[in-house]
Amino acid sequence: MHTWPNLLSSSSTGPGHPSHRMPEGPELHLASHFVNEACRELVFGGCVEKSPVSRNPEVPFESSAYHISALARGKELRLTLSPLPGAQPPRGPLALVFRFGMTGSFQLVPSDALPPHAHLRFYTAPPDPRLALCFVDIRRFGHWDLGGKWQPGRGPCVLLEYEQFRENVLRNLADKAFDRPICEALLDQRFFNGIGNYLRAEILYRLKIPPFEKARTVLEALQQRRPSPELTLSQKIRAKLQNPDLLELCHSVPKEVVQLGGKGYGPESTEEDFAAFRAWLQCYGTSGMSSLRDRHGRTIWFQGDPGPLAPKVPTPTLGGTPEWEHGNLEKVGRGHKTLQPHQQQYPAGGKSRKKKSKGAQRGPEDQVEDPPPPNKAPSRTRRARRGLPEQTAAQQPKGTSLQRDPEAPRVPEKGKRRRQPATSGRRRPQKIKADTPSLEPEETSAS
Repeated sequence: MHTWPNLLSSSSTGPGHPSHRMPEGPELHLASHFVNEACRELVFGGCVEKSPVSRNPEVPFESSAYHISALARGKELRLTLSPLPGAQPPRGPLALVFRFGMTGSFQLVPSDALPPHAHLRFYTAPPDPRLALCFVDIRRFGHWDLGGKWQPGRGPCVLLEYEQFRENVLRNLADKAFDRPICEALLDQRFFNGIGNYLRAEILYRLKIPPFEKARTVLEALQQRRPSPELTLSQKIRAKLQNPDLLELCHSVPKEVVQLGGKGYGPESTEEDFAAFRAWLQCYGTSGMSSLRDRHGRTIWFQGDPGPLAPKVPTPTLGGTPEWEHGNLEKVGRGHKTLQPHQQQYPAGGKSRKKKSKGAQRGPEDQVEDPPPPNKAPSRTRRARRGLPEQTAAQQPKGTSLQRDPEAPRVPEKGKRRRQPATSGRRRPQKIKADTPSLEPEETSAS
């Protein structure tokens, strides 16, 4: 049996597991490496299968034999299905672009042992044993689009397109996004495609930049920075490595995470593997650091002065604990999940939204109880309008004073009429949504 392990596996849901963090640029790149390595020698065949509960589009692709390859760019991953010569029916390749949301990942598993929340499945061609490459997304905030085009509006990738990324930022410093604190501007995917919450904390910490310093103030100085023409190429490279600026760290820090390889993200991730990533962290979630919520409700970790644009009224914090230590994923197979305070989404004003009903907070795969059937009997008001006599206690059959006929209309008690729900037969049953898609809170322009 094929033993390719999982990437960002959701089979382990301990508090320290890497799947407890939102995927950022490095995670998408590691996912593309995994798909390319795991599927290099595999031939897939048949139709692409979508979970019936997923709201993402169907994938109209069928081929008797095709290969799968992947390419990441920022916070997106393109999966390409390429039919082999002679495959039936004859057709061209198809590309899909994935955004992982909060819990997306790819897993390669036996076809008869699909993991929970496998919302898109690609099966290998016979003979057995057959495998399935699955897009697994516990919270169902991930998304895929057909056609293979990167999402419009996203800037160049901080990892693969560094020169274009740098030019795009410095050319657009007049944009109002740079009126905001630098910690918030770093999450704007129009300019920093691939940077997320833990990366921004590490980058700002290394340069000792206050997170709530105005972004334009920080970045304008880089427009004047030019290496001396008298320096040799090796001297220029050495100077960059010894004194990198913020935009250079936006490229090199994610690269460090990718170079960690399997440690924390790769095949068969364990608590021991994840310890390597935690040892790499210098600021995010480490002891001795301070934390504040930005205007989008995301926690920024820092040391020292927060900066002049820091919130004057403190917003709720994570209690000094990084995201992965809050058990923020539902327990697979338990049929429930516990929402922690840091999971509440905050709009631009910093105010929390109203708490959802229990049914709305359940996981996407969980069962939702059917609403009770509506009472078809006319209300007291409608009985009066229709000229029907009111039913009093004296008119009820003996022995039923304490037990109401289920078909009889409910007569409200005096003083409690306004608190009684309407019992009209026209009342519609309340719909309970299994999940509510939302934008990733750290991305201010494109999710």
